[in-house]
Amino acid sequence: MHAAETRGRGRSPSGAAIEAPGRTPLSSDLDRLLGQVRQAYLDALPIAAVMITLAEDGACVECANDHFRTIAEWDERMGDRRVSHIPVLRGGPIGTRLATFIRSDDPAYQFETADGRSIAGRHFTVRFARLKRLPGHPPRLLLSMIDRTAQVETEKSLRSEMLRDSLTGLPNRFAFNEKVDAVLADPTFREGSYAVLAVDMTRFSRVNECMGALAGDELLITFARRLVSALRPSDMLARTSGDEFGILLRLDRGLPDALRAAERIKAVLTLPFRLSELEIRVDCAIGCAILNLGVSNADEVLRNAQFALKRAKRLGSTQVYEPIQAAAVRRRFSIETELRCAIEAEELKLAYQPLIDLDSGKVAGFEALARWQLDGQPVAPAEFIPVAEESGLIVQLGRWALESATRTLGDWDRRAGRVLPFHISVNLSPIQISRDDIAGAVSGALAAAGISGDRLTLELTESAIIHDPDRVAKALSALKKFRVRIAMDDFGTGFTSLAMLQKLPIDLLKIDQSFVAGMLSGGDSSAIVRAILSLARALGMETTAEGIDSADLRELLTELGCTYGQGYHFSEPLCADEALAYGLEREP
Repeated sequence: MHAAETRGRGRSPSGAAIEAPGRTPLSSDLDRLLGQVRQAYLDALPIAAVMITLAEDGACVECANDHFRTIAEWDERMGDRRVSHIPVLRGGPIGTRLATFIRSDDPAYQFETADGRSIAGRHFTVRFARLKRLPGHPPRLLLSMIDRTAQVETEKSLRSEMLRDSLTGLPNRFAFNEKVDAVLADPTFREGSYAVLAVDMTRFSRVNECMGALAGDELLITFARRLVSALRPSDMLARTSGDEFGILLRLDRGLPDALRAAERIKAVLTLPFRLSELEIRVDCAIGCAILNLGVSNADEVLRNAQFALKRAKRLGSTQVYEPIQAAAVRRRFSIETELRCAIEAEELKLAYQPLIDLDSGKVAGFEALARWQLDGQPVAPAEFIPVAEESGLIVQLGRWALESATRTLGDWDRRAGRVLPFHISVNLSPIQISRDDIAGAVSGALAAAGISGDRLTLELTESAIIHDPDRVAKALSALKKFRVRIAMDDFGTGFTSLAMLQKLPIDLLKIDQSFVAGMLSGGDSSAIVRAILSLARALGMETTAEGIDSADLRELLTELGCTYGQGYHFSEPLCADEALAYGLEREP
């Protein structure tokens, strides 16, 4: 019997030819023709394909193309056609899913799989699809396999590049986050069993500036190698940003393990780094965050470690994250948003604290102090002023305070029908000096309020002067053209040199209340205040003592020759109307 005839008649699961009962020679010819068409169709496909006949006693291959035969390492023309005898179809991911599909009523099913080999393994998209059943013929399905090996390997290569730092060869932040997320998602994860260290190299920017980018890169590579030498094989080290590294540690004994790792890292950095012909010492700051069920993802864990890192830079020792730190940061961001809205809506107010001439007891002026209530609760200036400076809102806030204070003083004159013997003091932020046209702002505020510059005192802290002395000197010189008085606030708490006092056009020194409060008990505070008063007299400056809260302090400071005083002994900060009434009551 010819092979074509055998194929046309079909085969039993044992491979023997089957005579279909009731078949006529015409129907046999039609079967042979259909078989030839099906084979030609499969041979024309660019993918591996096999047609499977589903009989009551089992599934068997009707025809397949060479692509499938190569993958399956089997040829239906050479032996048993039963699916159960074909390795790739009788088990594994394909065979298991094929058996399930045959038992189901699904018209089609598709999935991704691999052949399981670790070396030279191949990846496929496999699809099962039921074919339309012809009258008098058993049901059939088409199994196709698309080889995606090249695509998968390319994706793997690109992913590997995406997850690796090109300079150090370490995993990058994306890879680090994936690993931390996997730890958090592990059902066996226990609180306190892992920690993340954020390690920041000190002096890196100076190396870059002094020796160039190539030396900086060399330092980063060497630094990374030192870190690797301090870690266990199970620890993961990644470069998470420019000169910052992240370490994922498994903890056997909780936090002490993380602190010991930090000590090892510090120890390997004691030896100097050799760059070209130079040897330099590099230290690091380390922040630690313990993984717990309260964190939702890797970004949050790393951010917590960075909170601790920021504190470690300030304190000089390894720090462990505490939840209150994140709450404080969220509070700052909330305040920034609310403060921006409050400034735009003009919801802030100014309070005015009297400045008393200690010799005469008269009101010499008032210090304007910003006040803000959020949801009916007062927000302390010590809380919102630093946020305003950090966010840049201090420029808007400072202009508002300057314009409101001078406008109030001008309004007082108009209500009194004369020029009152008061001056107004407004605080000036170092951020304003660096970012704003202070001279232009002062000129505009004075002109709008209709008051002369000698009735305005601008107060700035020692830190503002030290931050950028040349810029400050230039700005203050421009202000003196308007006859504005300049006061140095909180004097004695900073590091202003005598040369700086001589260079800058300072008119008045304000003695910090921390020194004033300790005067009556004697000791250093009293000596410091006396020294400041002597220095001011020698330089021809006036003085103001802050925080006078008793008659004894007032009397002592008056005897020592202090010019002005302010504090709760005289009055708390007052609203504009109350401040005007207070000043008028104490006129001679």
